[in-house]
Amino acid sequence: MTSGPDFYDEQEAFTRYIQRRQRPDNPNDTIEKPVFMELLGDFHNTAILDLGCGDGRFGAELLSKGCQSYTGVEASKRMVNLAQEQLTPVGGVLHHASIENWAYPQATFDLVISRLALHYVEDINGIFTLVHHALKPGGKFLVSVEHPVITSDNSAATETGIRYNWIVDNYFVTGQRDVRWMGSQVSKFHRTIQDYFVGLQRANFTIEQLREPHPQLEFITDNELYNRRLRIPLFLLLSARRND
Repeated sequence: MTSGPDFYDEQEAFTRYIQRRQRPDNPNDTIEKPVFMELLGDFHNTAILDLGCGDGRFGAELLSKGCQSYTGVEASKRMVNLAQEQLTPVGGVLHHASIENWAYPQATFDLVISRLALHYVEDINGIFTLVHHALKPGGKFLVSVEHPVITSDNSAATETGIRYNWIVDNYFVTGQRDVRWMGSQVSKFHRTIQDYFVGLQRANFTIEQLREPHPQLEFITDNELYNRRLRIPLFLLLSARRND
């Protein structure tokens, strides 16, 4: 079964993903990002580490808005190629490495972020420990993942790729789920909301915010799409602070 980075390195899957992300109504930009930016708060003069930085556009945006430094970690070679185009001209640092195997420096970053990447990681508790190691005392960790309702979904998309019904199944049976997504097979790791919450606590974080972003009409102008987005949560966001 294809891992997350391998999935994005498949030409057809990569092309479909980029096409979907470029749509103005894509849920990443209309539902997840507004809440992520809200929780991000003031990031001026901060050293940021981004785990699973994708195409680098978000990193370039953060640099343009005043962060002190930006370091991205990305395992997909196709994504790294795009990220280099975005980050090199604005002074961002990019590492072609997996989230699990990158050499995390100690007490280096003010802020660690990860957008929609950690549900591809099996040992999430190990990553939480590494993030705690890499943050300066009092540093912040902000993460978004596919909502556990989504990672436990056992239904199939229609021929158009649009779902109208969702089946939550084996919610408390956590671990690897092999799913068909955007026309290809990929492995994701299902865990409950409690798993994320308790995992952060055990890694010596204080959870400051837990959010399940809902659609907002100011970002979604199509009423039919807006009403469909109200039916099920797509994303889970957690903001945590490193305990000294």
